[in-house]
Amino acid sequence: MSPFPVLLLFISIPLVEIYFLIKVGDVIGAFTTVVLVVATAVLGASIARYQGLVTLQRVQATVARGEAPASEMLEGVILFLGAVLLLIPGFVTDIIGFACLVPPLRRAIALWALQHMIVPPPPPGGGPGSQSGGHETRTLEGEFRREDD
Repeated sequence: MSPFPVLLLFISIPLVEIYFLIKVGDVIGAFTTVVLVVATAVLGASIARYQGLVTLQRVQATVARGEAPASEMLEGVILFLGAVLLLIPGFVTDIIGFACLVPPLRRAIALWALQHMIVPPPPPGGGPGSQSGGHETRTLEGEFRREDD
């Protein structure tokens, strides 16, 4: 993988943030802009902390039911990303960071990521041994014997 996209992000994000900080500062004043940036960081950190605790409780409840908490764990990663974005001074990162803190939007992002990025979709038409509809069925037969020491 080329380092170019990462380098492009490290250069373009601060430039975009500086541009918007200057534009907003021209409209509402420099002091008000600084106060607004600090206030969004403090507010975002407190919301992220609360949402993180709620997500942790959901992870524990899912594990207690005996299910894998994949969605909840991914939501935790999205929450962390949102908190980091809120701590970066600027309005563009704050908007993205606050979007990561909204529970329905965060769940939708997590479900989309689970469906498209983490678990690859099945190949079109199925594979060998597939039934109509493209779903592969495979039955394993065998015997089980328990050996205690």
